[in-house]
Amino acid sequence: MKVGVLSFQGGVIEHLNQIKALGHTGVEVKKEKDLDDIDAIILPGGESTTIGKLLKITGLIKSLKEKIESGLPTWGTCAGMILLANEVEGQEEKYLQLMDIKVKRNAFGTQIDSFKTHKVIEKISKDEMELVFIRAPYITEVKDNVRILCKVDDKIVAARQDNIIVTSFHPELTNDLTFLNYFLKGKWMK
Repeated sequence: MKVGVLSFQGGVIEHLNQIKALGHTGVEVKKEKDLDDIDAIILPGGESTTIGKLLKITGLIKSLKEKIESGLPTWGTCAGMILLANEVEGQEEKYLQLMDIKVKRNAFGTQIDSFKTHKVIEKISKDEMELVFIRAPYITEVKDNVRILCKVDDKIVAARQDNIIVTSFHPELTNDLTFLNYFLKGKWMK
């Protein structure tokens, strides 16, 4: 399986390493041609404003949006969640607008408020997973077609809609491949 990772900035290497650890091929996506022949894509954490501007400057935003709308399995972690959201609280700038969610940026606080917790996400695994939050957003509103996967302190931190999954946390910053494996197997889209 060829898995693209949007590679402008952020947690690119960590995702590529985990993709390789599961025996798949990771592809850095920086240009439109990089979208050819990939089976899924990950929009990593990082700085959503920077990634969003680079999507627009390179012209990649249109072709990426079309691929995702056509059913390409897509996972947005942290900044990726913001890029995929239809609405971001307190921000007029919008990016891909592909998921019926409203997101609050840096909702858990600043860099020094970053934290880890452990939780069972029943739809993913019966085992507890380590969840790493770094200047993380969370979802404040969802439409009826969005399925909530996980909450932490009553805040929505993981959800899915059609072919898209988003997480506030960073599974790529742990040694646990459970979430990536769940995403790549694609059974959640059925």
